[in-house]
Amino acid sequence: ALNRINNYMKNIRYQNRDSRLETSGKIIGCYEREFYCFSNFSSFAVKWKGKVWSTSEHAYQAAHFFKTAPALAKQIHKAKSAHEAYKLAKANVDKAPKNWNEIKVLVMEDIVRHKLKQNPYVMHKLMQTGKRLIVEDSPKDNFWGWGSKRNGRNELGKVWMKIRDEINNK
Repeated sequence: ALNRINNYMKNIRYQNRDSRLETSGKIIGCYEREFYCFSNFSSFAVKWKGKVWSTSEHAYQAAHFFKTAPALAKQIHKAKSAHEAYKLAKANVDKAPKNWNEIKVLVMEDIVRHKLKQNPYVMHKLMQTGKRLIVEDSPKDNFWGWGSKRNGRNELGKVWMKIRDEINNK
């Protein structure tokens, strides 16, 4: 019964999605096995701001609180998983700086640049994408991803493509 419920929920979640996009080869999804390294939840450590972070998600979520709640930033640094880091930040979003929405893309870009420089495999995978569109294929996130109807902003994908284009244009 539990499997039937899980399958039903999965179908509801994806009912508005066009599966042809996922197999067209023109789009790289951050959650595809081959390119999961682009996900902030992937297990690629990154040295940033003087610390080694287990994932880029840890670094990004802690960055919310460097100035406004340093003890919380330390707690996020020690989180056992990227998901735990995410949950800690979401539960304390009221402690983020007032200008967070203005700076968050720049913060993410800086973290991604560090991740890329420190992890040759990630650089290799980025170069394998060629000129294809990279998307954060999250049905729940219309800002960093492209959301359930694939009309979101895809800011994380844009960060990866911007850096890729800079490298290719050197």
